[in-house]
Amino acid sequence: MTVWDRPEPPTQPVPLDRERIVAAAIALADEGGLEAVSLRKVAARLDAGPMRLYRYISTKEELFDLMVDEVQAEILPEERPGDWREALRVLAERTRQAALRHEWLADLLGGRPALGPNGLALTEATLAALDDLADVDTVMRAVETVSAYFIGAIRREIANLRAERATGLSKHDWQRASGPHVTRMLATGRFPALAKAVYEGTDVDAEASFATGLDWVLDAVAAKLTAPPA
Repeated sequence: MTVWDRPEPPTQPVPLDRERIVAAAIALADEGGLEAVSLRKVAARLDAGPMRLYRYISTKEELFDLMVDEVQAEILPEERPGDWREALRVLAERTRQAALRHEWLADLLGGRPALGPNGLALTEATLAALDDLADVDTVMRAVETVSAYFIGAIRREIANLRAERATGLSKHDWQRASGPHVTRMLATGRFPALAKAVYEGTDVDAEASFATGLDWVLDAVAAKLTAPPA
């Protein structure tokens, strides 16, 4: 029996339910990451005994599942997108926005499918936008391909944000600090392709990079969805 199937116990003597537990856990994670979340810390925030929480949630993994499902409500589109491409774009962009609000989400993206009500609704909305465009296996590969792109891009962006906080150096501060070493290495002539990228490439911010990569992936998916049957 999953946490979604298990009924909640009575709230007496102190009012308590999964909604309050999950809200407290998300607040802790927003403040200090997943490492700041434990049933003991959540109980302390709710001024409840730790053992009471085990009547509602059996493990920390279940708690994480509930937290992800709660945030997936933020990702669900407010209205049905106009076509499959817009549906996948909205999924990617809203997931990125949610991860920037809740950085810990990046650590839990991917892996096994989410089985909570919001996760299932999000998957249904995404698949429904591609229904009848191709056979089901092609549709599944299309969604997996786009998801693989935006999950990887989100994790990279969050990793960079964490590095900035950990080092106290912005991206440009880090580039300036690393500049002399990089210049010496490139001057050896052993890295001509890298030198071209460093000296001739255009520096873009994370949002622009995300949008460009997403467009390219969607273009590739479109070619598969519109290809004539073999």
